[in-house]
This record gives sequence, structure tokens and C-alpha cells, in this order.
Amino acid sequence: MKATGIPLLRGAYYVFWREMKRLFRQRTRIFMAVFQPVIWLVLMGNMMAGLTDNPYAAQMLGVDNYLIFMTPGVMAMSSLFGGVFSGISIIWDRRLGFLQKMLTAPIPRFSIPLGKIWAIMLQIFLQMLIIMAIAYLLGVRFATGLGGVIAMLLYSGLLGSAMGGISLAVATVIKTPETLFAVVNFLTMPLIFSSNAMFPLAAMPLWLQLIARYNPVSYAVLPMRSLAAVGWIWPDLLTGFFMLLLLNIVILLVAYRRFERGLVL
Repeated sequence: MKATGIPLLRGAYYVFWREMKRLFRQRTRIFMAVFQPVIWLVLMGNMMAGLTDNPYAAQMLGVDNYLIFMTPGVMAMSSLFGGVFSGISIIWDRRLGFLQKMLTAPIPRFSIPLGKIWAIMLQIFLQMLIIMAIAYLLGVRFATGLGGVIAMLLYSGLLGSAMGGISLAVATVIKTPETLFAVVNFLTMPLIFSSNAMFPLAAMPLWLQLIARYNPVSYAVLPMRSLAAVGWIWPDLLTGFFMLLLLNIVILLVAYRRFERGLVL
């Protein structure tokens, strides 16, 4: 379907702004987006704080404060969840009949997933800033300062947008929220627990280490952990960036095909 009237980016902007206005009206959703990471940082972070008292555990973690190790993992998990649940908006738009209106509007169909992904990324950026502020109050000091904070936002956004693109593409073939939730849980739990978000690779069995090395969550966690605890480790940063960028490109192409072929109704 060829675009007429409003160009791609302007159409995406309208979709983006609608998603943001809808978010601002959902105070419970905003509260939960902030509260859940706080629970992880405050409860689990303090529960495992004594782990670094053991010199062998501290050497394995590579830090002397478990919260420094855990904060990038919490950021990655929050980005993951923020992205994968975005497909629910497609299902509700379809039920309300608004998706039909967007598909027949004089905008490119790809503006729909593109605008929703922009909204996902902005929501993730805001959530990550809150998480890092809370971590700072709990005593976490990032080794790379403000530049590292900006870079960590970038990696979080790339992970969230990739997961959001997957969710939006899946939502084109799923008609009910219950089914989407089942698919999302099926995807997220293995991704989290087969990554290095919560535990170091050295603590895993060899077969799980192999999986974790190629897990997209690990490609976000490892650079963020380097930025938080060590410094600008360029091999980790560049590998993670290009792998997440490649994943985003592939998923955007899939979403483009789904929406341009009109397989969303």
C-alpha cells in the first residue's frame, strides 16, 4: 500500500503521541512501572547484599556491591517487560475499531508500529532514569558518570524496542489479551533466566553459559554492567550495540511486512 498524504514520520508521530497520552491517563500503570523495579532493587538487592562479603563471590561478580551488579539486570528486565507487553495496544485498538481507522487513514501502515515503538522507547527511557535515580539513592555509583548513564539508556531502549517489535508483530496474529499474555510469559521467563541479568556467567553450567552468551538480554546487560561497574569496555559495548541494532532491524522488517500486507485485522 503506497503512502499518500501524511509522510511516514509524521504519521508515526501521531501514533506515538496518542500512545503517550494514553499512558499519562493510566496512573496505575505508571505506578507499577516504577514500583516493580524498586521492589527488585530494595528487597532482592539487600537480600543478596552479603554475597559480596565472600571474596570468591565478589571475584565472580566482579564488584564489591551486589546492587551495582544487579542494577543493570533490573534495567534490562524492566526494558524487556516494557517492550513485550506493548502488543496489547494492537489487540485493544482492534477491539475498539481504532486499528481499522488507522489502517484506512492516509498514512503509511508502517507508521503504526513505528510510532508505537517510539512510545515504548520513551517510556523505557523514563523508567530507566527512575531506576538509576533509586539505585543512586541506595548507594550505587556508576563508573562512567553521566556519559555512561546516557549509554545505558541507549542499550535499554534498543532492548525494549526489539522486544516491542516482536510483541507488535505477534499481536497481528493474536486476537485476545489472554493469548498474548501466555505467549509473552513463554518468551520472557526463559529470556531472563537464561541471561546474565541476575547471576554471572561463571556461576552457570556450561550449557547455560552458551545460551546466555547469545541471549539478546545479555547483549544489553553486559555493556550496561561494564558501564556501571568498570568503565568504557569497548569490545563489550560495540558487540552489544551492533547485535541489538541488528536485532531491531530484523524485527522492524518483520513488523513492516506484517502491517504492509494488512494481516492485522
